Amino acid sequence: MAGDITETGSLYSPFMGLIYIFNLIVGTGALTMPKAFRAAGWLISLVLIILLGFFSFMTTTFVVETMSVANARLRWKTREKQNERVHGPPYSYYERMKKDDAHTEDVIEDEEENQSEEERRALLAPVNDPKRRRVDLYDITERVEMGQMASMFFNKIGWYLFYLCIVIYLYGDLAIYAAAVPKSLRDITCPVNITCNIKPSKQINLTNSSPCWGTAVNRQNAYRVYLGAFSLLLGPFVFFNVQKTKYLQLLTSLMRWVAFTIMIILAMTRITHGKGEGHPKMESITSVPNLFGVCVYSFMCQHSLPSLVTPIKNKRHLSLLVFFDFLVILVFYLVLSFTGIFCFNNKDIKDIYTLNFMDKCDPITSAKEISYFLGLFPVFTLSTNFPIIAITLRNNLKTLFHRDGYTYPWIIDRIFFPLLTIVPPIAVAFGTDDLEFLVGVTGSYAGAGIQYLVPAFLVYSARKEQRILFGPGSINKHTSPFRHTFWVYFVWIWGTLSIIFVTVNHILTKS
Repeated sequence: MAGDITETGSLYSPFMGLIYIFNLIVGTGALTMPKAFRAAGWLISLVLIILLGFFSFMTTTFVVETMSVANARLRWKTREKQNERVHGPPYSYYERMKKDDAHTEDVIEDEEENQSEEERRALLAPVNDPKRRRVDLYDITERVEMGQMASMFFNKIGWYLFYLCIVIYLYGDLAIYAAAVPKSLRDITCPVNITCNIKPSKQINLTNSSPCWGTAVNRQNAYRVYLGAFSLLLGPFVFFNVQKTKYLQLLTSLMRWVAFTIMIILAMTRITHGKGEGHPKMESITSVPNLFGVCVYSFMCQHSLPSLVTPIKNKRHLSLLVFFDFLVILVFYLVLSFTGIFCFNNKDIKDIYTLNFMDKCDPITSAKEISYFLGLFPVFTLSTNFPIIAITLRNNLKTLFHRDGYTYPWIIDRIFFPLLTIVPPIAVAFGTDDLEFLVGVTGSYAGAGIQYLVPAFLVYSARKEQRILFGPGSINKHTSPFRHTFWVYFVWIWGTLSIIFVTVNHILTKS
């Protein structure tokens, strides 16, 4: 998901912005959600996903507000540099307005040195002056990534913690992708001898030691062969710089919509024909930690919001549009997961949901073209994202260890950091192919930090600096609907308690 970033060279409509955000959020996590729903029970799953969707929307508005304050701060610095020759040593924006008795909105001035005094007076004219060329102080016109916002509003310790959190999350993301693609290829290409007239209970249960391409190669070794090939084919991209093209993103987005729509229709068809085999339980508290991690991972978008929100042309009703997007995504997840847990036998739901639609004995899902399309869907979409995420992680690692005035030697810059990026997640994928576990752990810890704690700390620090620079009466049109400080504290407490609960539950489960 971290790699699903749109090009920002041109502006687009709010509707297109919502589509980009939808495509960013709905990814790998959705493929693991039905199994997590089945394990935790439909009632707990329903309550938890609504709650986590609400919190994710809240922190999304926190990030947007922080972006607007960051833009205002950059705009203020530009103005101070331009006005220093006129007013002397710079004041804060708030002090400047008091000193000049000019309670006006911020403006964008021409940067040319030969600007005339008449033009300068027009730029600083009152709000109702028709000659005034102005831009709202808090307009989001410049893309400010989360790392840059962390540099603006965090101290050194907070800055390190932020980068540590994002690096761990990206490592987990790469491990998930590295396991999902070979696992899908293994399950597609390994022949399974199933006799359609024999009851499923009497069929041979597949394990990692079951034969795949013959007695010498079992399913576990086949997975590792595919993982090795995946590493050799896509791993080298981390040594270079690549950029996702707009057309590739549109293609993967189209495949995503088609694949999920097909799965929902096929599952609903089986249920309406009386062939639904699922009898999900209401609750299972021991499975909540994995469900929590899956849901957090499935609503992740905060780290890529600057790339998606900044190019939107009209941001007047941005919070309302984002709320609508989250509502659509929530309904989509519920439909996908509930049709899955009522369609398939509780024991048969795969951790990659697309693999459930490869039953050659089921007349509804046995179409070979549909089976192969759904089976290869994760392979194509995740493979195109893998190099982007790897390069993002590599650059974040360089930033994390960088020192002012220091230049990395060639071997460190071009060899060590790429290897440091690609080797750990590949090693994890060689150790386990349990996607539900990988998604659960990544979402529960690093994901919770990025989705809850980081946005809450960012907006708290941004609001504090906003009051210092622009005065307590400054109005930010992109202020979150959750503007009261109570919500910031609430998110801090919720995120901390969630991580503690998940940790304790994992310990108790394993003991």
